[in-house]
Amino acid sequence: MKIKLYALYLMLMIAIQPVAAALSFDQATPAITVSGEAVVMVEPDEILVAFGIETWNEEILQAKSLNQEILGKALESIRGLGVPGERVRTEQIQIQPQYSDRGANRRIEGYFVRNSFTVTLSDPLRLEALMTGALQAGVNHLHGVDFRTSELKKHREKARELALQAAREKAVKMTGALGQSIGPVLRINEGFNGAHWTHFSGWSNWRYGRSQLLSQNVIQNAPGESGSSLDSAALGKISVSASVNVVFALER
Repeated sequence: MKIKLYALYLMLMIAIQPVAAALSFDQATPAITVSGEAVVMVEPDEILVAFGIETWNEEILQAKSLNQEILGKALESIRGLGVPGERVRTEQIQIQPQYSDRGANRRIEGYFVRNSFTVTLSDPLRLEALMTGALQAGVNHLHGVDFRTSELKKHREKARELALQAAREKAVKMTGALGQSIGPVLRINEGFNGAHWTHFSGWSNWRYGRSQLLSQNVIQNAPGESGSSLDSAALGKISVSASVNVVFALER
């Protein structure tokens, strides 16, 4: 039994020694820790539009029929714009009764029928025609318009590269003011990356947001296509962000 305990003790000591050595190295090495943030502004190449149709009638079947009629007209208008069917997504229909009062003798006065659908456009020039056609068809809710990029990975890598450059520049200036210089990198930690889209289904929870890191010390515009007749500022731009923490060794 003593032999087994002694062997276990040796194994623990062997496992702890590299960690202790690394900790003592970090504590003994003069270092500076800096952060770098960057935001790349990107022109969108996809637009997701969320619509809602709400109808009411005393009879549930009539309320549903009117809702489906409006949806059919809206889908016909969308097909007329050349939007592929796979870029149109319909949601589950919702039916809500409307009561006369909250008392014991309440009765149903009618029914609300709600339906929602989304359309993804690859041509920003068709946005106005899409919205106009849907509203003319009887669609009475615009839940949101979201701008997206199909090259998020490329822009995120660019933002990360700029964040690393920003961290190095900051470290050089800070150490230079103290008469020192930076040495090799000891550690790099990546923070949260922005430009994340999430789709929440449901009539009351339609949200299309981009979670963005607001703090920044580098902003760069990604170049758009030359000769574009569409003013990108009119559509807005996507902020793709990155942040890093870098530990540099100090040298005299």
